Amino acid sequence: MRIVSLVPHATELLFALGLGDQVVGVTHECDHPIEATEREQVTRDVLPAGLSAAQIDAAVRERTQAGQSIYALDEELLGEMEPDLIVTQALCPVCAVSYDEVKALADAMPACPRVLSLDPKTYGETLGDVRTVAQATGARDAALTIVASASRRADAVRLAVRDAPRPRVVALEWMDPVFVAGHWTPQLIEMAGGLDVLGFAGESSEQSTWEAVRAAEPEVVVVMPCGYDAPRALEEAHAYADELRALDARKVVAVDASAYFSRPGPRLVDGLEVLAWTLHPDRVPEPSVDRPLTVEL
Repeated sequence: MRIVSLVPHATELLFALGLGDQVVGVTHECDHPIEATEREQVTRDVLPAGLSAAQIDAAVRERTQAGQSIYALDEELLGEMEPDLIVTQALCPVCAVSYDEVKALADAMPACPRVLSLDPKTYGETLGDVRTVAQATGARDAALTIVASASRRADAVRLAVRDAPRPRVVALEWMDPVFVAGHWTPQLIEMAGGLDVLGFAGESSEQSTWEAVRAAEPEVVVVMPCGYDAPRALEEAHAYADELRALDARKVVAVDASAYFSRPGPRLVDGLEVLAWTLHPDRVPEPSVDRPLTVEL
């Protein structure tokens, strides 16, 4: 089977299922595992580099309101790859090429490849996607292993924090304007032994204000700008240090959102363990992946 992945979390899942040798095309943002960077890239970013958070937000709004993606798809290259399966998503217009555009292109190809859209809104649905992709590719045994491992690790976290005090938590997915993380992130916070005071599980990330965040009286603030790694998240936190300081939280950390929170793939369970250690370091072992960075205010 020849597979093209048009969304990073799908690429991660395909490789985790042992299907990497069948992946012939990926996006310019597919950077995990490292082998994915060796595949041909069928997309590019149309936004200029070096924009601020506010400028990125404005540019994204302008393009999405006009029905345009922030990614350009190399249609000719995609056709030359002759894929049997194209994996994409329709959940977030910011995160991938338009699903309708991909479907129209696929329908026009001689082989008419199948288009599979992964659109999880909850943690449980991300595990369901593992089974969905496995069913489409014949990777059932690998899928069972992935789901079992994630479930075992999640259960271990829940058990460790089940009777611990729950700190009030706010997860910030963008800084200007302020966006509070939604979808699966509030569930991860709850599973990690926290109380998400602004996010709604299964709902879209919501634009808010610094005043509303301050009124929620968070004890812990997790800075997780969508698509940024921990050092870049730390830079964003320092840029908005005055606003964060005004929240009067006892702990502010910056995390690798790109790896462990923004992408609803196999590494979400790593994000869960990162959150649990952040909230309850006395009950949960230090995570095996990168630790969150403390924001000194």
